[in-house]
Amino acid sequence: MFQTARSILKRDPAAHSLIEILLTYPGIHALFWYRIAHFLADRHHYTLASLISQFSTRRTGIAIAPEAKIGKRVFIDHGIGVVIGATAVIEDDVTILHGVTLGARRPVNGRRHPHIKRGAFIGANAQLLGTITVGEASRIGAGAVVLSDVPANATAVGNPAKIINKAVPKIINVTFNQQSK
Repeated sequence: MFQTARSILKRDPAAHSLIEILLTYPGIHALFWYRIAHFLADRHHYTLASLISQFSTRRTGIAIAPEAKIGKRVFIDHGIGVVIGATAVIEDDVTILHGVTLGARRPVNGRRHPHIKRGAFIGANAQLLGTITVGEASRIGAGAVVLSDVPANATAVGNPAKIINKAVPKIINVTFNQQSK
């Protein structure tokens, strides 16, 4: 929890201190309760895990299924309205803004929710639906509806989401911008 709070302090310009983050950020509270519920779900205590998950949802406005897999230093900013489905996988260092849904498109057995790779950023009110993969360091624009895979280091926006910036190393992008002026 402290590792996550320190990572939020680095990523959020509105954060003033670790104590502020630990006491007032709903995303950190939701992840705390999720980790307890996930521990219980892994040990087949599904009812208790669900009760903790429901308590957390009412307290924070963030719904995380106990069966989801969430990595380290995940930052759920503002948080209200975030929904993370049971088969979702979120790797380390991902940022998720308010209103995001990692949901299913249809009821099927097995994996039915998105896999978000390390370092991705998901903008406010984005909807990521189905068995898609969002690549490392990708960015999903606010309000995007993502129904297909997003490659690493790409930016996806719109409804349905389209890739507007494919994997271009930043140094080339900076050089290109300077030449175009």
